[in-house]
Amino acid sequence: MDLQTLGEHPCFGGVQRFCQHTSAETGLPMKFSVYLPPQALAGARVPALLYLAGLTCNEETFAVKAGAQQLAAQLGLALLAPDTSPRGAGVPGEADAWDFGVGAGFYLDATQAPWARNWRMESWLMKELLPLLRAELPIDGGRVGLFGHSMGGHGALTLALRHPGVFSTLSAFAPICAPTQCPWGQKAFAGYLGADTRAWEAHDASALMARQTAAPYPGGLLIDQGLGDKFLAEQLHPHRFEAACQQAGQPLTLRRHQGYDHGYYFIQTFMGDHLRFHAQGLGAG
Repeated sequence: MDLQTLGEHPCFGGVQRFCQHTSAETGLPMKFSVYLPPQALAGARVPALLYLAGLTCNEETFAVKAGAQQLAAQLGLALLAPDTSPRGAGVPGEADAWDFGVGAGFYLDATQAPWARNWRMESWLMKELLPLLRAELPIDGGRVGLFGHSMGGHGALTLALRHPGVFSTLSAFAPICAPTQCPWGQKAFAGYLGADTRAWEAHDASALMARQTAAPYPGGLLIDQGLGDKFLAEQLHPHRFEAACQQAGQPLTLRRHQGYDHGYYFIQTFMGDHLRFHAQGLGAG
């Protein structure tokens, strides 16, 4: 898999690494970050959390901004954070588009030109990166949780629902809950998946949850949303996912926080709650 360590930093008794490998799925070098807690360095196979970041972010964003390593070290959790998008494909407009939908990964496999060759984020994550990390790192592949923010919250919810049984726990910060119903999602889906909106629903968390005949996560889901988030009304629509969970009988804790916005100060504030939520579900700590 051509795995390379690009940087390594001692951190709270563990180690923060930044890595790269050449992906057959995307046809490009793909980067990701890994935090291994001290328990892993001592030889234990530890549970892991996969974090998916949002628009404009990369594999360094979570490691640098989220403030998660100290508590992860105490709980014995590995933290995995991939880049959000393929980079360097030379697609016209690629470098200018990550803010606006098309060009950002959206954690799916594109079917339309010119994106279909390289924009295979779902296959990269599920078929390549997770198996690679299970094979190469001291993590327990049977105890993996998934969470994310914004576009990455969309990715966390949809990938968990599209791949039942892979992830044991699931949460999100300010996720795009109904991308078929918001400008970010509509622009990205039209570019990546074409004009047939039926194909879009396969990557819409609210639509996917509404189709469930039983709760996919009977232990519950956790979502935090800031009420001062400027994207809440037009882009995020957590009420749609809340309604879908009620329809499916899926337990959901959706916490709405007065004054908090869409950024990493918000995420830092509630990161500890999410790590403990996953640790409990994964049997860590």
